[in-house]
Amino acid sequence: MFYGVTDLPTFVLGTIFIVLLPGPNSLYVMSVASRLGIAPGYRAACGVFAGDAVLMVLAATGTASVLRATPELFMVIKYAGAAYLAWVGLNLLRAALRSWRRGQPGTDAPPAAAPAPSTSRPFRGALLISLMNPKAILFFVSFFIQFVDPAYAHPGLSFLILGTIVQIVSALYLSVLIFGGAYLAAQFRRRRRLAAAATGGVGGLFIGFGAKLATATLN
Repeated sequence: MFYGVTDLPTFVLGTIFIVLLPGPNSLYVMSVASRLGIAPGYRAACGVFAGDAVLMVLAATGTASVLRATPELFMVIKYAGAAYLAWVGLNLLRAALRSWRRGQPGTDAPPAAAPAPSTSRPFRGALLISLMNPKAILFFVSFFIQFVDPAYAHPGLSFLILGTIVQIVSALYLSVLIFGGAYLAAQFRRRRRLAAAATGGVGGLFIGFGAKLATATLN
């Protein structure tokens, strides 16, 4: 046992696999980086870090478990989160359509398209996406509880260690996505219609995430 953390290697491996699963957070960060560049991509990543930190504090203090005892609260958060994801997707689809209409095959280095409203404030957008996902809150509750020894005198330290590991793994993964998104931006800069199609595809995925969240249940 390491400072109240049980089976640390299993936790690290589990965290890596979970972080690598595609989801709205990582997709949003990559979308921002591909549209706006590396610096905005990292601002979006900081929004993810802040949102995850809030969720981990809620999990550590037991506040998030209120969702289990209050189905009405779960429903409100669920539908609000689903609506926000769908709104992000629709904005990306509209931006893709505008870019497609402006694109001319064979045009050399066309001017960059204006950012979609959903990506114009990367930190706020990523923070909202992170927070408005009740399934993520429930995941943090169940995941952390498995690896903290209830008999340890300082459980706050255990949660801090686990949270730090999650944030480090997330930072490494999002950095790969940010630089990958910046590379795609360079490739798309001379191919506006290809970039528009990719943006539209991301928008469709966000609408799909919203639909999936809207049908999510506590069990």
